[in-house]
Amino acid sequence: MDQVFIENLIASARQRTALPLVLTLDTHGVPHRWITWQHACYYYAKDQVAWSLGENAFTVYGGLNRMTGERSEITASSIIAVKGKAMAIKSFNHVPPLNNRELFHRDRQICAYCADLFSSAKLTRDHIKPFSKGGKDTWMNVVTACRACNERKSDRTPEGAGMELVYLPYVPNRAEYLILTNRRILADQMEFLAQHVPAQSRLHQKA
Repeated sequence: MDQVFIENLIASARQRTALPLVLTLDTHGVPHRWITWQHACYYYAKDQVAWSLGENAFTVYGGLNRMTGERSEITASSIIAVKGKAMAIKSFNHVPPLNNRELFHRDRQICAYCADLFSSAKLTRDHIKPFSKGGKDTWMNVVTACRACNERKSDRTPEGAGMELVYLPYVPNRAEYLILTNRRILADQMEFLAQHVPAQSRLHQKA
């Protein structure tokens, strides 16, 4: 194979690996989910992109057309509104899944009992009302706690352990959850999502 052609393939593969996730919206502009560049290209190829936003765009190159010799390409924006049933999976107010990474980010990696800041490795998920007392594993019953405070609280409520909560739990909405789940959010994506984050969210607070 031609050396230049091989080098172009390698460069293209590296570019695709580095591409950020694309933020999808419904046709009303409501945030939906993150998708890969492959998924975004699929929507473009199927003419399912209603409109796009954002200051960032990327171009993905495909194979050569046997008839014309031209190389196919798709240019996708960082924020796209998708038509039809693809956006009807979950409503904006759907409660997002609970996991430790997003919980710790929601709580700014601050222990709810001692108010100190910790690395993720030193944090735990604490159930305000323990399982043994009928507590549930839900956003409204969990807070971030350092290991020492969690051990001290043990299988008790904060009142029973004589430990006061320094902040209260809450359920992140779709926009906030999208911010929590992506480590490589582009500036235009963050600006758009921030408009949909409630004023009381801890994401508006400085660490």
